[in-house]
Amino acid sequence: MDTAQHVSAVITNLADEAPLVARMRDALTGEVNRRQELLRAAGNATNIGQYQRMREHNPSLAALPALFIVVDEFSELLSQHPDFIDVFVAIGRLGRSLGMHLLLASQRLDEGRLRGLETHLSYRICLKTFSAAESRAALGVADAHHLPPDPGAGYLKTADGRLTRFHTAFVSGPYLSVVRPDGPVAVRRFTLADAASAPAPVPANSSRPLLEVVLRTLAGRGPAAHRIWLPPLHRAPPLPALLAATPAAPLRAPVGIVDSPFEQRYDPLLVDVSGAAGHVAVVGAPRSGKSTALATVITALAATHDAAQVQFYCLDFGGGALGAVAGLPHVGSVATRAEADLCRRTVAVLESLLRSREAAMRRLGVTSFTEYRRHAAAEPNSVDDAYGDVFLVVDGWAVLRQEFDGLDMAITAIAAQGLAFGVHVMLSTSRWADFRPALKDQLGTRIELRLGDPAESEMDRRRARELTTRPPGRGLTRDGKEMLLALPDITAVRQPSDTGRARPVEVLPTLIPHHRITRHGKVVLGLGERELAPLAMDFDRHPHLLVLGDGECGKTAALRLLCTELIRTAEPSSVRIELVDYRRTLLGVVETAHLGGYSVSGPALSARMAALSAQLDARMPDENVTQQQLRDRSWWDGPDIFVVVDDYDLVAGATGNPLTPLADYLPHAKDLGLHLIVARRSGGAARAMFDPVLARLRDMGCSGLMMSASPDEGVLLGAARPTLQPPGRGTLLVRGRAVELVQLGWVPPP
Repeated sequence: MDTAQHVSAVITNLADEAPLVARMRDALTGEVNRRQELLRAAGNATNIGQYQRMREHNPSLAALPALFIVVDEFSELLSQHPDFIDVFVAIGRLGRSLGMHLLLASQRLDEGRLRGLETHLSYRICLKTFSAAESRAALGVADAHHLPPDPGAGYLKTADGRLTRFHTAFVSGPYLSVVRPDGPVAVRRFTLADAASAPAPVPANSSRPLLEVVLRTLAGRGPAAHRIWLPPLHRAPPLPALLAATPAAPLRAPVGIVDSPFEQRYDPLLVDVSGAAGHVAVVGAPRSGKSTALATVITALAATHDAAQVQFYCLDFGGGALGAVAGLPHVGSVATRAEADLCRRTVAVLESLLRSREAAMRRLGVTSFTEYRRHAAAEPNSVDDAYGDVFLVVDGWAVLRQEFDGLDMAITAIAAQGLAFGVHVMLSTSRWADFRPALKDQLGTRIELRLGDPAESEMDRRRARELTTRPPGRGLTRDGKEMLLALPDITAVRQPSDTGRARPVEVLPTLIPHHRITRHGKVVLGLGERELAPLAMDFDRHPHLLVLGDGECGKTAALRLLCTELIRTAEPSSVRIELVDYRRTLLGVVETAHLGGYSVSGPALSARMAALSAQLDARMPDENVTQQQLRDRSWWDGPDIFVVVDDYDLVAGATGNPLTPLADYLPHAKDLGLHLIVARRSGGAARAMFDPVLARLRDMGCSGLMMSASPDEGVLLGAARPTLQPPGRGTLLVRGRAVELVQLGWVPPP
């Protein structure tokens, strides 16, 4: 039937796909509304007849032909969807003036389901019924029950109650073509006598049904009927076609289509991240298309912007779908779960960018990122910023929260501040509940795909239950409409050759020679992950350092580095180093000019501590020390004393801890020029923290370096949970400074 131009739509399989019934209801209601709008726009025409007369004088008016709505087995439809009767009643009440007519067919008529529709049914056609009661329900009399069993025999009841018996034509039988006699055709005057003597046409059987012949004859003839019913969304739309049909706008791109059956059209699904909805959340059940959705958004924005305008930095904890966009010039990096260093470094890069833009905007006196970009374009030398709008894309938010401690809080902070500085986040997860309220409130652009539990839907819980599993990428909009995302297509991205590429993310190297990171007058510990810049220690403000880690993690190398840096940055008369090295791993590291003592056993260490205690007692201020002397520490002379202890667990053995006398001097360390640097195994460190010296260090909030250790040890320093790290790498914790990963500079053993 749908080959004829007269047919607007043929809708089947409604019994198998309940969502299509609701869609048909919206389509029919939308057609009623469309026709009412046409009558109103033509000059408030009251009915279709008046509209047709207006159209005779104004051919520009849209055609409005009569519409027949044919429903087979409508009783079955109403039994499964009782609310559909409201649509039938509305069409019955308004249809006559709008040119809409109902043709309803059913094996049995249940008048209880019609609920007021029967008053709008002017004609009733009843074929042979199984019982007299069924005939009375349809016609008011039992005549249809007594019809002969010939198919097609029936009664027509008109609005005035008259019954007319008839026999329907049979269109499913073979087509009988007319074959006329052979011979030349002569044109002659037609008379009644000629008609009586003319030979009768000879019928010939055909294998094609009559209905098929008629439909083939009608196919392609005349204008097509208005499409009331568009095909349901079963295939992802091509992204290039969406891009070509949507006008370009800054930070806005089409990523799919929205099914609008009431409006009888498909609308583009737009992602607009230019304003307050600049952060994106994609939520859906497993295999619902979350990763593909993120890749589509990336591809769509990359196709409408060059690499100088938008850049993407991705953390891919899904199935690797974001790897497909890694080759785009707009993508700076794609880090997987196995690349923990790159994941942390990616977040650190965006944190650093946010802070640098904030400082630059404050320096320039601008209050919006748009002004900042305009100023940077006009005076490129005044701003060192090679980025545009930057997007941090995380595919698998729940995985990040579980496996990357601390990154979720950093990303939440980026989301809270980022839009003011051109930094966006795009996150995917399986449930809305995975987002904490502080983060969820920031996610203005929300894409909801099929959920594992439709009751968790934030768009439309009833419609969420109707979403099918195929194809992936199907979801709901905020107003409850069904949408389908396009598939990513990197061929749609055409990058100009002069716009460059997004900056790649550099990670901490596993080996950094000491001489490459030295800075004049500063004790450099290593290279910080946040800025990939040398990280210095200020022992004047933070006099002590505690280093914890497993064996072979680089604790001794860290002490060797610090000793080397103390010697490099200080005069021999200003620094004295007391080494406690039971395993003699630091032998030869400190020159004689800086070495105060070298203890390799308990008795020797006890003697050194006694001498050191006497020296510190002499430095203790008395009542004669003035406030000025306290401020500039000028009431005593001599070098700063650095007590460097390796393998503290060996020193604080079962026979007593020779370093215990130092515990009383630690609170006065800044005034006395005392510094304690301790390295210890992480195993058993939780119990060892009750040692007098370590307990005093912890109570004073000393600086800490947490190197590679088993997570089972629990939190030992600050809030940094131990993790397995490459040798020479650790987490630096300094009071008043953000926790930061650092790769220590390498000093070869002497």
